[in-house]
Amino acid sequence: MTSKPDAVVVGAGPNGLAAALRLSAAGLRVQVVERGDRPGGGMRTEEVTLPGFQHDICSAVHPMGVASPFFREFDWESRGVRMLHPEVAYAHPLDGGRAALAYRSLEQTAAGLGADGDAYRMLFGELVEHGTDVIDFFLSSAFRRLPTRSIPAITRFALNALPNVSWLARKAFDGDQAQALLGGAAAHGMLDLTRPLTAGLGMVLSMLAHHRGWPLPEGGTQKMADAMVTALEQQGGSVELGHEVTDLREFDGVPAVLLDTSPGAFVAMAGDRMHPGYARWVTRYKHGPGVFKIDWALSDPVPWTHPDVRRAGTLHVAGTLAETIAGEAAPAAGRITDKPYVLAVQPTVVDPTRAPEGKHVFWAYVHVPHGSTVDMTEQIEAQVERFAPGFRDTILARATMTAPQMEQWNPNDVGGDISNGEASLRQMLARPVPRWNTYRTPIDNVFLASAATPPGPAVHGMCGDNAARVALKRVFGVRDVPCLKPAAGPSM
Repeated sequence: MTSKPDAVVVGAGPNGLAAALRLSAAGLRVQVVERGDRPGGGMRTEEVTLPGFQHDICSAVHPMGVASPFFREFDWESRGVRMLHPEVAYAHPLDGGRAALAYRSLEQTAAGLGADGDAYRMLFGELVEHGTDVIDFFLSSAFRRLPTRSIPAITRFALNALPNVSWLARKAFDGDQAQALLGGAAAHGMLDLTRPLTAGLGMVLSMLAHHRGWPLPEGGTQKMADAMVTALEQQGGSVELGHEVTDLREFDGVPAVLLDTSPGAFVAMAGDRMHPGYARWVTRYKHGPGVFKIDWALSDPVPWTHPDVRRAGTLHVAGTLAETIAGEAAPAAGRITDKPYVLAVQPTVVDPTRAPEGKHVFWAYVHVPHGSTVDMTEQIEAQVERFAPGFRDTILARATMTAPQMEQWNPNDVGGDISNGEASLRQMLARPVPRWNTYRTPIDNVFLASAATPPGPAVHGMCGDNAARVALKRVFGVRDVPCLKPAAGPSM
């Protein structure tokens, strides 16, 4: 752009790109600047093991990516992104060749839980029925009026959501399969599972399996980022790669600046322009545990003992609910455990394009203490081997990333925390600082648009979209939120 844009977005992750698309839809000239050599942030796909093996570096499975209001409006299919649904959304292997399985069908899932089937239907039936309203309310309640017909369902959900998942799982279910299934979903939140709000996360993610599914994008998550960039460019916006921002004065004269960054990075970029009170609150903002991640290139599918686990897109490898709770308590307390909760994804179950013919990609991560440099390869592979004997014999190559290396790859992952801040009850209510409007900052016309703002982590785009709506109203006087522009038709 030869003249200054109307708005600059720093960071080309899902929230930064979502903010840019909403601003551009209002007819503004928008420029995104990104320090990396590819757009996407947590939505990137790379060859990190062997040629031809495509690995998602962070986000791989996208229940929120198809459920959030922003991405429903964006419409992946119309943008050329094909979402693939595994036969089993996620599985939780158990000893003795058993497993708990979450299918797209609520009824099929309940039928596989034996005596806990009726309790599972009771816990999730109403939630699935009102799933769209529930998601819309909690992701964008500041901008949408609560549908009257869903008030009872949302109220009952909230009452179950506030406690910890350990309490809810044992209250609702008697058997170890249903308990493990709920606990494994809740452990995505990277919290000690005895803490409040973990029940809510487990319920939302479980509900989404039956409501919208847990799909993977064909070809890798990079396809999602590339589609967003293409849409922005078709609307006249631009993305500049290899541009690291260290001082916000670079954008003096730009009417609006939106930051898809960590709160600490914002304070550093603001320098002496930052209000000291805000800066003090940011120092109190807590980042959670980090992750240690492995990508594998495999000669054969993972030989899970339970045959139906071989059809699952996502795996929660930990054993019983008690073992899952213990596995997550350790990193939260700053400890390493020999039996971690392992979150794994096997993309080639539904997407053979990710690897050479007949070969497979597989990845997993475990939560570790914040900033830990410990290599967890042995512990992870031992947990997988526990439920898939012979797994190590299928490994052609592996690539690992410690928590600090995750931060080097993406500065928003402070200390390896891929959530950009602990998703505790306190920090979800005041994220990142106690302000009535947390997207606004003490610097005029500078807005925070990252997962460090509500509604928090996950690839849903709503942090960026919500921040863009605030900027449109306050800076540009746009009160009627512009609709995202439809995908451009095929070129002639």
